[in-house]
Amino acid sequence: MVLSTKNLADHALHKASAAPDAVAIYLEDGAHIHFGSIFDEAMALAASMVDLGLRAGDVISFQLPNWREAVAVDIAAVWLGLVVNPVIPIYRDHELAFILADSGSRCLFIPGVYRGHDFPEMIERLKPDLPALQHVISVRHNDASGAVLSYENLVQQRGCPIPDKQPTDMQALKVIMYTSGTTGRAKAVRHSHQSLARAIDNGVEAWGLGAQDVMLMPSPVTHITGFANGIEQAFISDCKTAFMERWDADNAVSYIEKVGATSCISATPFLQELVETAKKHSLDLPSLRIFACGGASVPPNLIIDTHSALANCRAFRVYGCTEAPLITVGFVKPEEEMLAATTDGRINNWDVIIADDNGNPLAQGLDGEILVKGPAMMIGYGEEAQTKQAIDDGGYFRTGDIGHITTQGAIVITDRKKDIIIRGGENISAREIENVLYQHPLISEAAVVAMPHERLGEGVCVFIVTLNSAPLDLAELQPFLERAGLAKQKWPQRLELRDELQKTASGKVRKDVLRQAVKAAIERE
Repeated sequence: MVLSTKNLADHALHKASAAPDAVAIYLEDGAHIHFGSIFDEAMALAASMVDLGLRAGDVISFQLPNWREAVAVDIAAVWLGLVVNPVIPIYRDHELAFILADSGSRCLFIPGVYRGHDFPEMIERLKPDLPALQHVISVRHNDASGAVLSYENLVQQRGCPIPDKQPTDMQALKVIMYTSGTTGRAKAVRHSHQSLARAIDNGVEAWGLGAQDVMLMPSPVTHITGFANGIEQAFISDCKTAFMERWDADNAVSYIEKVGATSCISATPFLQELVETAKKHSLDLPSLRIFACGGASVPPNLIIDTHSALANCRAFRVYGCTEAPLITVGFVKPEEEMLAATTDGRINNWDVIIADDNGNPLAQGLDGEILVKGPAMMIGYGEEAQTKQAIDDGGYFRTGDIGHITTQGAIVITDRKKDIIIRGGENISAREIENVLYQHPLISEAAVVAMPHERLGEGVCVFIVTLNSAPLDLAELQPFLERAGLAKQKWPQRLELRDELQKTASGKVRKDVLRQAVKAAIERE
C-alpha cells in the first residue's frame, strides 16, 4: 500500500478543478453534492472561520447528521489545518459536555431543533462550563436571539478571497473521535491524515471500488465508518457516496435502485432489515455487489440469506474499531461463502498477533487477545497514560477482543476480554452461547452477560428480543440448548426479555448496561 501525499483538501481542490459538475455524494432529496459547489462552500466557510480567529491546530466539533454541511466543514477544517472532532448527534448534555471539555474544542456546529431535540438550548446550558468554546454555529436554523452564529450567513459570500491553505503534513493530527464507551468513560481516539487515508484505501483496494461504484452510507458521518467511507472516500477515491440521513429499510431499497448503489459498510441490523424488505417487495437489488457488515454480532445465516435474496450481492463480516479501522476486509468470492459467514474476515494490510495474558504470541488456531499494528492505526489516545496501556512496546494495539487466526488468514472473534464469564473458575464464552441462541427460530437478538452468583461467583444471564414479541422462558429454551449440544454449565440460568437492547452509536449492545441491570435486579430480589 502506497502512502498518500495528499490530504482531503488537496483532493477536494483537484476534483473541483477537474470535474466541478460531477457528483461526489448523492442525497436523498436530489440536491446532490457536486465537487465544484461543495469546494466553493467550504472555501467561503474557511474564510469566515479565519475571521472568527480560528487558527491551525485548533479543535472544531460538529454534531451534525448526514448533511452536506458536514462535508463542507470537514474540507474547510483540513484547508486551514484545524483538527476535526465529529460528535454523534444522539449524544446529549452528559456526553457532549465531556467531549467538548476534553478536546478543548473552540467551535461547534450544531443543528437547530432536530428530531425533537433543541441543540442550541442544550449548548446554552453547557457553555458556562466550557471556557474554550468560543463559537457555536447553528446549521439550518435561524436564531433571532443571536446567541449562536448562522452557518448560512458564514457561507453566503462565495467568491471571496480564499484563505491560504496550510501545508500538507500527512502525519499531523487530523481528527479526534471518542469511543462509544461501553465501559467507563469515552477515550479520545486520534488519527492523522495518513492513518485515516490508509483505512479508506484498505477497503478501496480490497473491493476494487472505482468510478462505477456508489457506496450507500446509512452510518452517521460522526462515526468512523460514516466519516471515513462516507465523507472522505468520495474525494480520496473515485467511488461516489449516497448519504442516508436516517435509516429506513423501505427508503433504502428504493434509494439503492435510484442511484445504483453498489456497496455498503454498516451494522448488522441494517443488512438484516434490508434483506427482509427486499424479500417483502420481491426485489433482488441487482446493482448491489458488496455489503460489509460489522460493529455487532453477525449471524452466519444472515450472510447466507443475503446471497440467496439479493441477485449479485456478496455479504461478509469485517472487523475493526475506531482505533484500528478495517483490520479485515471479508471474503467476497462465491466459493468463499462459508468463510464470509463464519469468520470475521480476511486480514489485509495489518500485522496481527494472537497473544496470551502475558503478551506472548500463541500458535495458530489458539484463542487469545488480538493485537494489531498497521498504517491505519490511530496515533494514540488523548491521554498518554491511556495510550501506554493500550499499545505495547512493539507498537501493537491491544484490541481487548479474544479470537484466533485460521489457516485461510481469517480472524475469528470468540469473545471480548470483559465478556468472559468466570463460572466456578471456568471461563465461559458469551459469544459461543449467543451463536447457539441465534439459531432459535423465535430469537431476534441475544446478549449474554455475567451475573452475580452466590456459590459460583458468576452465572450466565441472557437478554433476549424475540420475533414479534413472542413469549419465551428458560423452561422452553433449555430443550433447544440440549438439542444444540451446548454443555449444561453454559446454559443461561436467567432469561430477561426485552423489547430492544440498548446499543452504542456503532450498533454494539451495551453489555455494561445489561450487567448493571441484572445485578440490580438480583439485589432487589
